[in-house]
Amino acid sequence: MKKLVILGAGSGGTMMANKMRGDLDEEWSITLIDKDNVHYYQPGFLFVPFDINKPKDIRRSRREFIKPGIDFVISEITGVDWDKQEITTATEGIFKYDILVMSTGCDIRPEEVEGLQEGWGKDIYGYYRYNDCQVLGRALKKFTGGKLVVNIAEMPIKCPVAPLEFAFLADWYFHERGIRDKVEIEFVTPLAGAFTKPVATKVLTSACHDKNIKITPNFSLGSVDHEKKVIQAYDGTEVDYDMLVSIPPNFGAQVMIDSDVSDPMGYIPVDKHTLQPEGYDNVWVLGDGTDVPTSKAGAVAHFQGDVLHENIMAFISGGEQHARSDGHAV
Repeated sequence: MKKLVILGAGSGGTMMANKMRGDLDEEWSITLIDKDNVHYYQPGFLFVPFDINKPKDIRRSRREFIKPGIDFVISEITGVDWDKQEITTATEGIFKYDILVMSTGCDIRPEEVEGLQEGWGKDIYGYYRYNDCQVLGRALKKFTGGKLVVNIAEMPIKCPVAPLEFAFLADWYFHERGIRDKVEIEFVTPLAGAFTKPVATKVLTSACHDKNIKITPNFSLGSVDHEKKVIQAYDGTEVDYDMLVSIPPNFGAQVMIDSDVSDPMGYIPVDKHTLQPEGYDNVWVLGDGTDVPTSKAGAVAHFQGDVLHENIMAFISGGEQHARSDGHAV
């Protein structure tokens, strides 16, 4: 029996497993591997702090979304060897493959910034993890005034517009509580403006102005002093805060670094159109874990999945792989 192995049962990996199971016959087994059976609706993390989403509403079983005929393996991935064509897991042994699809995503690393981890939960909060967004929600309820700083440490990050959305939601939230006049909101970003593209930046800058949200651009975060409540850029520029909502550096999976298949930040280098690493015609990578210069978002993974699906089927049949990813998300 031929073997298709998919790493990561998030949006990208689950979509690929279901697509391929619909088209592959019984000669192919499909194995989907992830460390746990918990699927988070990650866009919902942004809304939990404001009680728009409830934690229970954005957490489900991964198995609910996986079609019959797919072997779902729950175990931590500990090694990836493209030359031997095998995947090593912590508890379930080694899995050989004929075709490999990798969709292991990325995650925040507060520890990469001097002082950031030390202040986490002590007037420094985040919303990119399930527990963090709930802790932030409790902190916001207790916040009665002062300076709220939303800071992006560096790019790339998951869902690049989300930090600005948070600032807008905070403006709304404090208006609802009747204390907006007691709260100063500052959006501190490494970008040259409010967003990545000129037209969007112009519109969003105007919106920030209307909402009395200060934008501090070109701020490359170097360190955090949680006792003095100050963030400092590499050039020495400082911004003080009473509450810091931090978007720390994002890294790909550590196992990719350990397996020597990624760059130092855990992102896997691939051709941006074919989504394949150089020299490996039976390996595809999609989603947040690639080094492709696109938004790290579920919508991107969805469209990348269409490309992979078409090209993998062509690869299996010996046909031409003509589908190309162009990076679009809508």
